[in-house]
Amino acid sequence: MQHKTFDYIIVGAGSAGCVLAERLSANGRHSVLVLEAGGTDRRFYVQLPLGYGKLFYDPAVNWLYRTEPDPGLAGARDHWPRGKILGGSSSINAMVWIRGHSSDYDDWEAAGNPGWGAERVRQAYRAIEDNEAGADHWRGAGGPLFISANRSDLHPLCETFIASAAATGLPVNPDFNGAEQEGAGIYQMTIRGARRNSTARAFLRPAMKRPNVTVLTQAQVTRVLFDGTRATGVEYECRGQRHQVLAGREVILSGGAINSPQLLMLSGIGDAAALQALGIAPRIHSPNVGQHLNDHQGINYTWRMKVPTYNDLLRPWWGKLRAGMQYFLSGAGPLAKSINHGGGFFRTSPDLARPNMQLYFQAFSTLIPREGERPLLTPDPFSGLSIGLSNCRPTSRGAITLKSADPLAHPRIAANAFSTDHDVAEMLLAVKFLRHIAAQEPIRSLIAEELRPGPQVQSDEALIADFRARSGTVYHPSCTARMGPTADTSVVDSDLCVHGVSGLRVCDASVFPTLIGGNTNAPSILVGWMGAERILRSV
Repeated sequence: MQHKTFDYIIVGAGSAGCVLAERLSANGRHSVLVLEAGGTDRRFYVQLPLGYGKLFYDPAVNWLYRTEPDPGLAGARDHWPRGKILGGSSSINAMVWIRGHSSDYDDWEAAGNPGWGAERVRQAYRAIEDNEAGADHWRGAGGPLFISANRSDLHPLCETFIASAAATGLPVNPDFNGAEQEGAGIYQMTIRGARRNSTARAFLRPAMKRPNVTVLTQAQVTRVLFDGTRATGVEYECRGQRHQVLAGREVILSGGAINSPQLLMLSGIGDAAALQALGIAPRIHSPNVGQHLNDHQGINYTWRMKVPTYNDLLRPWWGKLRAGMQYFLSGAGPLAKSINHGGGFFRTSPDLARPNMQLYFQAFSTLIPREGERPLLTPDPFSGLSIGLSNCRPTSRGAITLKSADPLAHPRIAANAFSTDHDVAEMLLAVKFLRHIAAQEPIRSLIAEELRPGPQVQSDEALIADFRARSGTVYHPSCTARMGPTADTSVVDSDLCVHGVSGLRVCDASVFPTLIGGNTNAPSILVGWMGAERILRSV
């Protein structure tokens, strides 16, 4: 076994881990080892923005998790893709850049996490960003992560959607990451030069040029090593061989909301009785590990249109050829973007203080499945359009638990979607709002017919049955090693140190105290950025 020592060992080269690697190595004084279970991000469909549909079921880049049968989703076992690759899920996601509502971060601070409030977070995001739209009080310029303003080459139906949403009374919003989140508008994207701008590209690749950074791929960590209650290193498996490596300062888990709690439990940190039942010797009784799982649930409504959509361009072979030539010759066209050109945030009741639903607009439809992929590059053979939504702050909670003591086995994921009356009631109001948008001009005159769920689905009972049958994760699992002041209610403190042990932190979406109202890639990057500040302060 190897016993080389590094100052910092980062477990997982994902959205937060790549940021940590860059920031912890920048001063040149600390040696950093990054262990990634997946492989390189230098793959065509990773770099091609619209290529993420090809990664949806690809075991070479994806953990391919499945949940337990979920009563809230009509008994379905939901598919949970997570990045197993340099860049983690930032290398396979839809690239939408949403920070979340400012009050979300004030909620974090109010839960006993000083320094995580909206004002401090705003400053951190401005330091992270190099926003194409330029700097202002909210946006940053000159930071390491380029953010596309996404203002050109949009499908014309995107403006139709925004105008129709505005006709419902929803304001037109030029910047969801600015002063207000509510409204309809265009999404900013983590795309640079017509290529995906993952954290591997923006943070890890520059860090890898430094002599004090070592990155090992195909290296799955199987447990954290301890001397008493101090983390001293990790054991990992690489190409069939077990190795050990030591940390002079700290071990930092950045495996995400599924892998990080799994690794804590495998290392003896979790519910003591549950660990003993699997033959794992408990080190610290920490019953919150893997609990409080929170995720956004989403659904699409789909219409056949009287005018062309991206289906008409990307379905035929000649359309694919044209789009490919446009992309390679000019870095433009549909292949150079996410399919979600626009969207928005709305409230299902005017009494709410902040938006509780997110919209996604796609001039595109994929009702007809293709085995082994999400058919973004092979849409339906008709002019289709979809408007989707997801809940921002669901009250349903699930859990990540171990199925066995085998570190290479997937954990058990119980999502428990729509398990509260609150979540069902607000989703019912939300799907009705999708039809309300579709009933407005100018989009109303362009719709030929509603395809999903279809005009026969009208009663509340039928609408609820439909969204239970057709909803699923929008890939934002969080809160499974949540941050808080005491071990009674949380797993890590506000500096991301694991309660009850030393030399061990968790730094990824699992530490969110509550789920952010919006896409979670930006908040995950934020946790990596602010986590690095806290680590360096402790040196």
